[in-house]
Amino acid sequence: MNWKLFRELFTSWFKIGLFTFGGGYAMLPLIEKEVIDRRQWSTQEEILDIFALSQSLPGAIAINSAIFLGYRLGGVSGAVVSAVGVVLPSLLVILAIAVSFAKLKGSESVMAAFAGIRAAVAGLVAAAAVRIARSSVRNLTAVGFAAVSLGISLFTEIHAAWVILVGALAGIVIFYFLPRKKGALEAGEDKS
Repeated sequence: MNWKLFRELFTSWFKIGLFTFGGGYAMLPLIEKEVIDRRQWSTQEEILDIFALSQSLPGAIAINSAIFLGYRLGGVSGAVVSAVGVVLPSLLVILAIAVSFAKLKGSESVMAAFAGIRAAVAGLVAAAAVRIARSSVRNLTAVGFAAVSLGISLFTEIHAAWVILVGALAGIVIFYFLPRKKGALEAGEDKS
């Protein structure tokens, strides 16, 4: 067993779970910094694939990402260690809040802190969206996909998993089958 790797997985995911308020997409910048920049466990492209897969599966994106990356690096044990690491801070915080809820309820300072946290989370999510767009939207077709997905997400009740699934299917057709068909047609034209 690679205890050093398991310790690094646990501490990295524990830190991500501890210092990220808002969950979900708010965790993406911290995950990117820890996994890509600091630990170099993944590339930008790989982490985007992990995020896309994690979003399309049931469960929280951070837990799914932790399990996926932990498994890739350390097998089943790595997945378990990563999952425990990312979940444990939330569990401890919610237990502390539950114990002291009566004292905190209605506190103006607590409400003010949460207002600031919500604004900061919005900024972090926007920054993550810009970084993801810069690295994954590379041509006009991808810009179209992104715009349609944004519109669907903002103006309909269609679940994100369906948007991702349709995007994947359309991507296969547009970026895989159509170029092959065009290549086959061009090859046929050259022979005549």
